[in-house]
Amino acid sequence: MADKCANRHTSYMCLVTFAWKCHPRWRLFMAGNRDEFHARPTAPLQRWPAPLAGVIAGRDLRSGGSWMGVNTLGHAAVVTNVRDPTAPSGGPSRGELIAGYLGGTQDATTYVDALANRASEFAPFNLLVADAEHCCFLGNHPALHLRLPPGIHGMSNGTLDAPWPKTRRLMQALEQWLARDEITLDGIWQALADESRPPDEALPHTGIPLELERRLSSAFIRGTDYGTRASTVIAIDHEGQGFIHERRFGPEGVFLGETRVEIPHNGE
Repeated sequence: MADKCANRHTSYMCLVTFAWKCHPRWRLFMAGNRDEFHARPTAPLQRWPAPLAGVIAGRDLRSGGSWMGVNTLGHAAVVTNVRDPTAPSGGPSRGELIAGYLGGTQDATTYVDALANRASEFAPFNLLVADAEHCCFLGNHPALHLRLPPGIHGMSNGTLDAPWPKTRRLMQALEQWLARDEITLDGIWQALADESRPPDEALPHTGIPLELERRLSSAFIRGTDYGTRASTVIAIDHEGQGFIHERRFGPEGVFLGETRVEIPHNGE
């Protein structure tokens, strides 16, 4: 049985944690895994061609969008789906939510305020967008529209900060890494590669079979047809500079390569 992170339409970015304006070095620090079918064509992390030349992200070659990225203005965005087998599928690709924000010049608040009016057109999603001033969350299943305070947050395929075991473990790993003020990303990569599974009684109940719930319960999912395709880290300092770093994986978690792109100052 194929692992389906949400529904047959797509399965963008199934786990992410982020720290917003709570560290002396980083305005935004974000780490997450994209879980997807291995057969889905994808371009690695790169600067996009015109007319979206300011976007720095991986790219879904089927629908043209992305799951997590930045732009040369120092803006960042990430989207996950919401796991509910009873929810309607179809509609526009959720990857458009990332491309629409990073490919434009709107601030985070303006973008999500406008998008809230048409959020119901999309299959269930959680969207986070950030600029220099604000970090905004928009979800459509259930409808939720927030400007986030400073702190560490996490989301997977439930609501924002839902206490899923893998989400809490990744949030804790980020909190500890930031507290140590580490330079290397080793601790973050290790947390994203965590394949441990919680006991059944700690699993969320999302309406899928128990065995599939177990298989999707680890931060890193290893499988032949479906699994973690990319681990991505975004770090943006208080001046808007930083980097985005992606590690890519194939079937059964085979490492395929990595790319790091610097985020320039003042959109250079």
